[in-house]
Amino acid sequence: MIEELTTKRFLLRRIKDSDLNNIYKGLSHPEVIKYYGVSYNSLEATREQMRWFRELEQKETGGWRAICSAGDETFLGATGFNNLSKEHKKTELGFWILPEFWGRGIIQELLPVICNYAFENLHLHRIEAFVESENVNSAKALKNQGFQHEGTMVDSEVKNGKFISVELFAKLKSK
Repeated sequence: MIEELTTKRFLLRRIKDSDLNNIYKGLSHPEVIKYYGVSYNSLEATREQMRWFRELEQKETGGWRAICSAGDETFLGATGFNNLSKEHKKTELGFWILPEFWGRGIIQELLPVICNYAFENLHLHRIEAFVESENVNSAKALKNQGFQHEGTMVDSEVKNGKFISVELFAKLKSK
């Protein structure tokens, strides 16, 4: 995975050990984890997430980056790829933003750069995104960037003791 990607307003950089507090802030915030599959209730527990980020890159099965403002590198959220398959030329995209930065077009500005990187530099053909059915904002962001809704996996996961449905979106490399 590349070290950094930039847009006019944002920087994607490697997640550092010093990001632990910000990762915890996001992945313990009720509004972030409402539609997110991972949450933590302590800094110590969040260290597991930090190990997971490192393992993804070591195993070459993905990579996540901190989303920061380009000017002062304020931490805004995180994005990246999981389950990268070189054989099948595909990956799974994930992202989350701290609530105080919602509504600023961050994901809209970053998705074209992230997708282009996946298609051109990682030589992938397909990017998938799995979105909880009630997460209309993430679904809208993906649709606005050319991701196609491929279907609903009804009652496919259990969250907080209840079945939830998950929407599958995908974007293919243009031919």
